[in-house]
Amino acid sequence: MVATDPLWLPSTNYDETELRKMDSALVMADGTALGSRPGIRPGDPGLAVSLSGTTVNVTAGTATLYRSTQAVYRTQMAATSPGTLAAANASFSRIDLVYLRVWDTAVDSSGFRKADTVYLAGTASASPVAPTPGGTEIYIPLATITVPSTGGGGTGAATVSSAVRQITVAPGGILPVSLAADIAASGLYAGQVRYNTVNGGLEVWTGSAWEAQGIWASFTPTWTAFTTNPTLGNGTLVSRWCRVGRMINWMGTLTLGSTSNGGTGLWRMSIPVAAASGGSIPTWRGVCAYLKPGDNDYHGQCILAPGGSVIDFVVKSGASGTSTQNVSNTAPVAATSGNVVMWSLTYEAAS
Repeated sequence: MVATDPLWLPSTNYDETELRKMDSALVMADGTALGSRPGIRPGDPGLAVSLSGTTVNVTAGTATLYRSTQAVYRTQMAATSPGTLAAANASFSRIDLVYLRVWDTAVDSSGFRKADTVYLAGTASASPVAPTPGGTEIYIPLATITVPSTGGGGTGAATVSSAVRQITVAPGGILPVSLAADIAASGLYAGQVRYNTVNGGLEVWTGSAWEAQGIWASFTPTWTAFTTNPTLGNGTLVSRWCRVGRMINWMGTLTLGSTSNGGTGLWRMSIPVAAASGGSIPTWRGVCAYLKPGDNDYHGQCILAPGGSVIDFVVKSGASGTSTQNVSNTAPVAATSGNVVMWSLTYEAAS
């Protein structure tokens, strides 16, 4: 195909490969020059695979395929039936593959320029794996079909899984990721955003790591004291934190056990990520409470200085306006088994 419309491509003729390379601008990159990420559009119910008895069916749909030397192939398919399920093995299970394929005679010398769907039976085995199409094929997986063994040689209770379907989006789009390989993959540029369907939240690529946004995670802080560090013993120390941009939300609970030792000096807890610093940064103040079951609850503040790495606890310990104390092994009361320190704090991360 040659495009010669002077209003679209002035004074230049482009062949079909060059036009496909132009289409790379429409699809999410894969990290290589002119490279594109193939796949199905997110939310598109098309190209769904199902079984009707032993007949393999694929619904109508559209997708993007890619080959490094030939660039982007955009295709749409009417509903198809690419084959009949092969008979099950008597002793071993099998994994079959259904995929969307593009024929391009410039690559495969087939004489065709078209798309179709393919059913490819796997090999029955004690540890079966899905088969791999031929090396010259341009394709994307649509589904796998697990065929259990059966002594009667029938198909058994074959099941279809679409977990192999890859999703793609336009450049700058938020890519949903669920496949293990996609979740483990690095980002393409600082600021790229994806939705991790496993942990249920947005993640931003910082240039070196995926930074979760608004996803709560466990964090075990380091409990220290000003003079002699305490020991947790059979007590418990748990906390959770999340971030949105540079905003950090963090909360935790320390419960003393019978073998806990409070050390000496005021108590501190290390923070999940480094705090911002600078002359325009204020001291952050959150809420905290020291609870002594059966006696009293002492409420106060947890304090984090700009650029600090630990929080301190200050609680109200009496009726007068000046009766406040830093929490320690002896204040506001002697530390004993069952005493609890709780805190919640929002602060700005350094980066």
